[in-house]
Amino acid sequence: MALDGVFLSRIKNELEPLLIGARVDKIHQPSRDSIVITLRTQGFGAKKLLLSSSAGTARVHLTEREPENPQTPPMFCMLLRKHLSSGKLTAIRQDGFERILFFDFEASDELGDKVTLTLACEIMGRCSNILLISPDGRVIDAIKRVSEDMSRVRRILPGVAYSLPPKDERLSLMNFSDGELICALRLQNAELSKALIKCVEGISPVFARQAAFEAARGEDRLAKELSDAEAERLCIYLHSVAEELERGENTYCILREQSGLMKDFCFTKITFYGSLMAVREFDSPSALLDCFYSERDVLAQTKQRADDLFKLVTSLSERIRRRVSAQKLELEECKNRDSYRINGDLIMSNLYRIEKGMTKVSVENFYEEGSPEVEIPLDPRLTPSQNAQKFYSEYRKADTADKMLRKLIASGEEEERYIDSVFDALSRASTESELSEIRAELASMGYVRSQRSRQKQPKALPPLEYRSSSGFRILAGRNNRQNDLLTLKLADRSDIWLHVKDITGSHVIICCEGRQPDEDTVSEAAMIAAYNSSARNGSSVPVDFTQVRYVKKPSGAKPGMVIYTNQKTLYVTPDGDAAEALRKK
Repeated sequence: MALDGVFLSRIKNELEPLLIGARVDKIHQPSRDSIVITLRTQGFGAKKLLLSSSAGTARVHLTEREPENPQTPPMFCMLLRKHLSSGKLTAIRQDGFERILFFDFEASDELGDKVTLTLACEIMGRCSNILLISPDGRVIDAIKRVSEDMSRVRRILPGVAYSLPPKDERLSLMNFSDGELICALRLQNAELSKALIKCVEGISPVFARQAAFEAARGEDRLAKELSDAEAERLCIYLHSVAEELERGENTYCILREQSGLMKDFCFTKITFYGSLMAVREFDSPSALLDCFYSERDVLAQTKQRADDLFKLVTSLSERIRRRVSAQKLELEECKNRDSYRINGDLIMSNLYRIEKGMTKVSVENFYEEGSPEVEIPLDPRLTPSQNAQKFYSEYRKADTADKMLRKLIASGEEEERYIDSVFDALSRASTESELSEIRAELASMGYVRSQRSRQKQPKALPPLEYRSSSGFRILAGRNNRQNDLLTLKLADRSDIWLHVKDITGSHVIICCEGRQPDEDTVSEAAMIAAYNSSARNGSSVPVDFTQVRYVKKPSGAKPGMVIYTNQKTLYVTPDGDAAEALRKK
């Protein structure tokens, strides 16, 4: 994993001068696996310390984010508040480069006596955990309890004596001899990068691959086949990194794929990916982790909370699509309805030639040029007039079906567009408040049952707010309901309204306040509209813009659905970084 023991030691070095001596002010548990402790420091203001034991995102760092907390605090959060509230952080400890940080707090017990409690944050993949340890070394409780059924090696239960996880003997990056390292590596029948992880303590796979790249100059190499020259280059590189760490001159960097997704991070420069990865550097390890994991956390938490809504909306979309497809097939069948009317007319024109009991009759079709002879099937049980009326009845039925099917298909296609707009808003939702609004919207439209809960519902969030480079205020709706509110209630008639053309997305408003927005402001607002739409990963996205006075909502239209005139179209490419830079925090 990228958050290795070396990186954790950098976090420790960053936290010590800031937090030692600070007192616990608030404790929250925004998710099942994470804790946020707000500490009042001396001279640095309030600092929020985030500890996470989630399998894929376990970490410790300072955070500037404001996580959304549940209405009712979980039990472990209440336990920490009981024992650590107003406690003073006295020490932060790490055993070598092990992926465990110990936070020692001076707190008061139930009798008012001063005691030292330890909060242990273990960063170990699926086995990551956060534990509160008593002065006598016993576990008070943990965010994840581990019974004998779950692990025979190490139990984590209240009252059990705390013991360190088992570890392998490995060399330290800060203190190793070249001979020991090369000897250990040449005993490994594995790729050089994997052998380095087994032999050197506290390094991540991405750093090991960079070290192997420096040693073998980009060639694939087994550790046991390491040449003397490659071994020398490897040791020189590792010693240079160790010296940077010792001096505190290392560079923290995030690797981002060309698609925009964050791939990895490290405590030193990573160059072996070449142009395949964009590199972003940070001055602080906490700032790096806060940026890297906040994006991942938002995606993971939203996916978990919105999973049922995603399934519902996907199911609705497929059901509507199948229904519309079946209706279009029926409409195709109605295209031949005129043949029924013609058959009726031909029978009525030739009554004198037809007798009851006949199964067919051949007559001249005077509707076609040359009056070719056609054969008309008859029901022998009916009179000639009744056969004609039967064809007229089939014609009227098909004609009525044609009119009804066209209305149903138009209604179904509109409903499909609406469901697609809900799906788009759902894919961009990042908080429980936004999900609650979408759920309430679906309930008001009759797609789901209204949830009656005694718990206080999250407060509705305001529209997304941006500020153009020229100082114009730009607002974007988060969902269909907010789109309607923004366009039809909050916006002034002279404001500029923007929306991606023929694509689902947010309504965007440039608040003019009596001024005329410049071209840069309109371009930035168009880019924001494209970014807050289902075309956010596209390029040359068409965005329509017009004054709000020309935007109307048809009677009976679904939430977010409007019509507009007098529009112009601008083509832009969405840019997430640029949009976030304009975002008003």
